[in-house]
Amino acid sequence: MRYTRYPSTRSSFYGYFPAGVKWLLIINTAMFLLLSFSGAFRSDLMMLSLVPVAVVRHFLVWQLFTYMFLHGGVWHLLFNMLSLWMFGTPLELDWGTRRFLKYYFLCGVGAGICDVLVNALRGVWTTHTLGASGAIYGLLLAFGVLYPNQTVLMNFLFPIRAKYLVMIYGALALYSAMGENNGVSNVAHLGGMIFGYVYLKSRIRVRSYGWADARLAYQTWKLQRAKRKFQVYMKKHGRDDRRVN
Repeated sequence: MRYTRYPSTRSSFYGYFPAGVKWLLIINTAMFLLLSFSGAFRSDLMMLSLVPVAVVRHFLVWQLFTYMFLHGGVWHLLFNMLSLWMFGTPLELDWGTRRFLKYYFLCGVGAGICDVLVNALRGVWTTHTLGASGAIYGLLLAFGVLYPNQTVLMNFLFPIRAKYLVMIYGALALYSAMGENNGVSNVAHLGGMIFGYVYLKSRIRVRSYGWADARLAYQTWKLQRAKRKFQVYMKKHGRDDRRVN
């Protein structure tokens, strides 16, 4: 697997949306509008949000996926969608749509799992978590790891290198997660970054080890297993000449 570094002179943001980013933007915006104008059906749509008691005790595990498509306000949606566009576009162009979406949903679901587990341990069972922030933090982590020296705009205002932006947001999320509940699921933010980091590290290890080496090791293991089976067969028939090589 080869990573293409995102050069500082390249601008893929203006007027271009790869398929994965485009459809995530459309679906999230559509779900926000649907929730905003749902009226009497709003409580039914809120069943798509992430509630620890629903996941743990009633096994509504699909909430770990659906909560990512709901947002609590215009600014919540706007910040997440701009971040998706800014950090997701170069990642999808490098990885391809399939791998990009796999990573996005891995981080989002992982963030949801962390949120449910921590709230369950705290005895907080009825919180409603919604938003794509866990997945977005995973994208931010990947962007900082793969393009560490790329200059980005912190809060869309202040230029800063991507690796420092990741450090700052990660530290803020950790600090906030250890404090009092402020209505923001910082645990989910950290969870998205953690799952993203584990995924990236696993991919790097596989790449450094090499698929050819992995295939050779597997073929060697199969050969040794076949030898052992043949030796057992020879012993059962009293013909063990110990010449299996």
